[in-house]
Amino acid sequence: MEVDQWSGELDRLHARFADRFTRSEPRRRARQYLSGLVAGLDRKNGWILAEQAGDLTPDGMQRLLRWADWDIDAVRDYVIEHLGDPRGVLIIDGTGFLKKGVKSAGVARQYSGTAGRIENCQIGVFLAYRSTRGHALIDRQLYLPQAWTDDRDRCRVAGVPDEVGFATKVQMAREMLTRAFAAGVPAAWVTMDEAYGQSKSLRVWLEDHDQPHVVATCCNDDVVTTSMGRARVDELIASLPGRAWSRISAGAGAHGPRKYWWARVPIRVFWRPGRGHWLLARRSMSTGELAYYVCYGPRKTRLLDLARIAGTRWAVEECFQQAKGQAGLDEYQVRDWRAWYAHITLSMAAYAWLVVARALTATEQTAAMAT
Repeated sequence: MEVDQWSGELDRLHARFADRFTRSEPRRRARQYLSGLVAGLDRKNGWILAEQAGDLTPDGMQRLLRWADWDIDAVRDYVIEHLGDPRGVLIIDGTGFLKKGVKSAGVARQYSGTAGRIENCQIGVFLAYRSTRGHALIDRQLYLPQAWTDDRDRCRVAGVPDEVGFATKVQMAREMLTRAFAAGVPAAWVTMDEAYGQSKSLRVWLEDHDQPHVVATCCNDDVVTTSMGRARVDELIASLPGRAWSRISAGAGAHGPRKYWWARVPIRVFWRPGRGHWLLARRSMSTGELAYYVCYGPRKTRLLDLARIAGTRWAVEECFQQAKGQAGLDEYQVRDWRAWYAHITLSMAAYAWLVVARALTATEQTAAMAT
C-alpha cells in the first residue's frame, strides 16, 4: 500500500489531534511523527523519525512527546467511524515492552507474555476493537507495579503524576471498558484472556452492565452449577459425554480455519429474562489441550456463536504484532510517563490509519471488480 495514496486520510486523522495543540510547532511535528511511523522505515525511534522529518537532532520530537497534551478519544473515534459495527467485539489484553535500566516509568522485572518469561520490561494494558471491517487498538494504560507507586520520589523523576496510584491490570481493564461504554462504542461482546477473565469481580461488573462476554479462565476456577452447587470448571467439563463436543472453526487464522472441538454446559441457577450463562470449553484437535471460558449473553446464543467470539481474541495479538512491526509501537526511546502515553497514542493512531487505508483499498478494489 502506498502511503501517498491515502495521505489525505492521514491529514484527516491528524486533524482530530490538531485542536489539542495551542502552537503550530507541535501540530506540525505530530503530523511528521505520524508520517514517519507509517513510512515503512526499518526503525522508528526518535532519531530516525527526526531524520525523516528533516531535523538534525531528535530534540523537537522529544519535546512533542514530553510536553504535548494527549488523550485517546481521537484514535478511538477514528477507529469506530471506519470500523464500527453493532456486532463488534471489545478485547482486553496486555503486552510487554522490553527495556534496559530502572528509570523508565513502570519498568520492573515482571512477567511478559511477549517474551514468555520474567524480563525487565514495561507492561501496557490495551483495549482493542474488532469488527468484520478490521481491528485496531483504541485505548491503553501503563501498568505501574506497587514498588513504583509506593516510591513517590521515583515516580516524580519519571513524570508520574502524584494522583496516579496503584491499580491492578484488572482495574485498568475495567477503567478502559468504562470509557468505551460511556463513549457509546458499538460492541455486542467483550472477550479477554484468563489473566483478566478469571477475575470474578470483573465478570460480575460486566453482568451488572448487562454486557455479553466470553472470557477465558483458569482450569481451577469454580462456578455455580444449575443445581446450586459449586464445581471446578475442569471437572464440570470432564463430566460431559463425548456427544457434547462439536468441531467448529473459531475463524480464519494465518494458516486457514482454526478448528477445535467445542462444548458448553449451562451454569448458574437464576438467569435474567432473555439472558443465559454457560461454561465453554475448547479442546485442541492435535494435542487435546483444553481452554475454558465463562460466558454470559443472549439466551438464544448458540455454541457456534460463543466459539466465534472466543476466537476473536486472536485479533488483539495481531494488533500488537502489526502495530509493533509496522507502526513502531515498541520502538520508543523515552522514560517519561507522559512521553510513553504520547508515543503509544500516536503509534495506535498510525496503526489505525494503516488498517483503515487497507479497508478503503479493499472496498475500492471490490467496487472496481463489480463494474
